[in-house]
Amino acid sequence: MGEAEFLFLLTGLKWTVLLSLVGFAGGGICGLAVALMRSSGIAPLERGTAGYIALFQGTPLLMQLFVVYYGLALVGLKLDAWVAVAIGFTLHASAYLGEIWRGSIEAVPRGQTEAAKALSLHYVARMKDVILPQAIRISLPATIGFLVQLIKGTSLAAIVGFTELTRAGNIVSNQTFKPLLVFGVVGILYFLLCWPLSLYGAHLERRMAVAAR
Repeated sequence: MGEAEFLFLLTGLKWTVLLSLVGFAGGGICGLAVALMRSSGIAPLERGTAGYIALFQGTPLLMQLFVVYYGLALVGLKLDAWVAVAIGFTLHASAYLGEIWRGSIEAVPRGQTEAAKALSLHYVARMKDVILPQAIRISLPATIGFLVQLIKGTSLAAIVGFTELTRAGNIVSNQTFKPLLVFGVVGILYFLLCWPLSLYGAHLERRMAVAAR
């Protein structure tokens, strides 16, 4: 494997990072809305978001990408592979992050909410200034853990023709006939991307465990 092939793998790595960031950012925005509705105390919103979460957590990510890319094309909405996988990962991430953050919101001691109500804070101020800052801190280890899983999950985007790191590795492997070498390099690149995040998540988890004693 020469320099040109390695640079092609780095291009695939770039798209893996971009897809992960887009999916995580979009999923974070939608996931926050899901978490707030899931913990709103309004029965129709809670049931609707519970069904949404169950749908995306109960079906394979690969199937979700297929539905977005091929299913929408069947009804006349043909999407570019990049747009399709970005939508697919955003929806997938929103369900998981929504559930993670819903649990974190409910993990904030109830006395905090009661104290905020006693101070006559309305719902938006109560969430923004009291509940969410604590919930975000509680959710950080699980959120980072999910980001690691999302990065590795981007390899499934290759199935709809999107050239991220895994597909780039497959293309180089077919050209060089050195699959062990090529995918060894691909594995190292994934490891270098995910390992620091895993260490950081474990570090945060230890710090929170010490603080809770």
